[in-house]
Amino acid sequence: MNKAIYIATSEHNSGKSIITLGLMSMLIGKTAKVGYFRPIIEDFEDGKLDNHIETVISHFGLDIDFEDAFAITKSKLIKKKNKGKIGEVLDLIIDKYKRLEEQFDFVLVEGTSFSGEGTVIELDMNVLIAKNLGIPTIIVGSGVGKTLDELIDSLYLAYDSFKVKDVEVLAVIANKVQPENIKLVTDGLKSNLPKEVLVDAIPIISSLHNPTIKEIVDVLGAKVLFGADSLNNEVGNFSVGAMQLRNYLLHLKENALVITPGDRADIILGALQANESANYPTISGIVLTGNILPEDSIIKLIEGLTTIVPIITVEGGTYGITNQLGNIKSKIYADNKHKIEASITTFEKYVDLDGLSKKLSSFEADGMTPKMFQYNLVKRAKQHRKHIVLPEGSDERIIIATSRLLAMDVVDISIIGNKKQIESKVAELGIAFDFSKVNIINPIESEKYEDYVNTYYELRKNKNVSMAMAKDLMEDVSYFGTMMVYKGDADGMVSGAAHTTQHTILPALQFIKTKPDTCIVSSIFFMCLEDRVSVFGDCAINPNPTAEQLAEIAISSADSSLAFGIEPKIAMLSYSSGASGKGDEVDKVRAATEIVRKKRPDLKIEGPIQYDAAVDMEVGKSKMPNSEVAGQASVLIFPDLNTGNNTYKAVQRETGALAIGPMLQGLNKPVNDLSRGCTVDDIINTVVITAIQAQGL
Repeated sequence: MNKAIYIATSEHNSGKSIITLGLMSMLIGKTAKVGYFRPIIEDFEDGKLDNHIETVISHFGLDIDFEDAFAITKSKLIKKKNKGKIGEVLDLIIDKYKRLEEQFDFVLVEGTSFSGEGTVIELDMNVLIAKNLGIPTIIVGSGVGKTLDELIDSLYLAYDSFKVKDVEVLAVIANKVQPENIKLVTDGLKSNLPKEVLVDAIPIISSLHNPTIKEIVDVLGAKVLFGADSLNNEVGNFSVGAMQLRNYLLHLKENALVITPGDRADIILGALQANESANYPTISGIVLTGNILPEDSIIKLIEGLTTIVPIITVEGGTYGITNQLGNIKSKIYADNKHKIEASITTFEKYVDLDGLSKKLSSFEADGMTPKMFQYNLVKRAKQHRKHIVLPEGSDERIIIATSRLLAMDVVDISIIGNKKQIESKVAELGIAFDFSKVNIINPIESEKYEDYVNTYYELRKNKNVSMAMAKDLMEDVSYFGTMMVYKGDADGMVSGAAHTTQHTILPALQFIKTKPDTCIVSSIFFMCLEDRVSVFGDCAINPNPTAEQLAEIAISSADSSLAFGIEPKIAMLSYSSGASGKGDEVDKVRAATEIVRKKRPDLKIEGPIQYDAAVDMEVGKSKMPNSEVAGQASVLIFPDLNTGNNTYKAVQRETGALAIGPMLQGLNKPVNDLSRGCTVDDIINTVVITAIQAQGL
């Protein structure tokens, strides 16, 4: 079930704060513990806090520290993007969000505000964040300065930007709409958006957009002379006191801000008197320009008045100050309880709370992004720490991967190799490597060597293995590492960076053996594509499986998929879709599909089916319109090794996908094979999935 909502906007000054405050109020009324998170915030001065975060935490009394409520500032984000390190930003955002998700029953996530440098990337960034967090979105847009068509077009464009990346949009809210156009806007949006999307419109509320004296003081760097207790007074309009008092009084309006040079005692006193008079509008405050203070006699007179509105003084001239005042955009801040309460009241009045609440409670995330998948892998591996042996200690990539795994603190590691050679290589590479945390084993010098030799001899003597052969084989790093796993001295093994697949797997087949209910060892790759993770099997082990073996591979792959948090929808791939194709190969796939259906009626499976019909929704609906797998397959089973191996490599190279694996299935204990062309990241990922496999045993 869903545990969060993402508030996104299509532009600057959309009034997103009203939605945040209204939603938070609604959630707190329905949920015991609510958290708040802003992935990206504007830069803030040392000693100060981000206004949005401070307001929400303070007003609602949230049990969350400021540093935990955001991930990164916008300037740091831009620097990371310019260096091609957006992936690192996403990792940080996911990590901080997941910590909050564990603490709270529900988390309200507020997107960026489209201001300053970086505005051009903000919509894409919001889509990317919502997608990788796997949470639905509410889109907010402003009606200010737009025709009806322009407002609808801008909101639909934002909706489409999220939907095309498979981010579910629960609601679209048009904010700052002229009151008389509310129905016109909602009807227009409903006619352009899918019916399942909630549509609401909120009128422009002038009091919410009027700046307060406090905001004016902050922006202008003003000094407060009088009325410090009333700085939350809202400024409805402003006018310059440059004419004679008798004429100026005629121009006063409700909540007016009086702007006048500090030596115009007549305007100052006249405005204060008008404020107390029942015959004139109330004023919000007075700005004295030119850095001119009233004379002492005037100051004394003001001090004796019963009611004093805020009077502030600034250095700039009247003309420049007036222009600055016109450009101030009001924000909601923690001390302004009136605006916060007005925002919540407005939200509750114009938004369908019951409809939104039902949407939030019924939403379930569909699919998993590569970043979220990788995050979950590391998190799961850390939960129940396992011991992994790496037999190829002389390989530079293994040493670097071990260094990084130690820094991640995710598994315990043993390396098989010569300690002095490894120490020399570490020094040559200049990497951090805590030797106190790694068990480095030379097989023939190991205290376990004789025991392992005897164990292997007893296991294999019926296969004509002599004691001398057993001793020779136990000096081999693959056999020694596999025996560590068999004897429980390690929980899993990862090898193959410097050895063939056969060299890695043969020892496991000899004495770790397959699970009782499994007739074949197979493999899968987790293919981390741009917006989803798919399981490919078998792309590494079985050259030409029979129908029965293919069915077993499909069942094992589905179970592995489920174990790693991916809902299995199995596509049994062939050169033909449905019942039309003929030939031995397609018949094999058809027979395998039927075997799976009989053995595991709980699994969603389709076959035979072509690759494009399996992964492309439009093609899938066209070729197999009634299928619950076509167009959305997550587990793709290839008919033979030739097809599988070439396809996974083609997809990896052409799309830039990350291929994690191969992960072997069917063994009693986890042993996994690396490609001899593997990267350091490949090794790390394979170690992590091996540790997770070991947790399930």
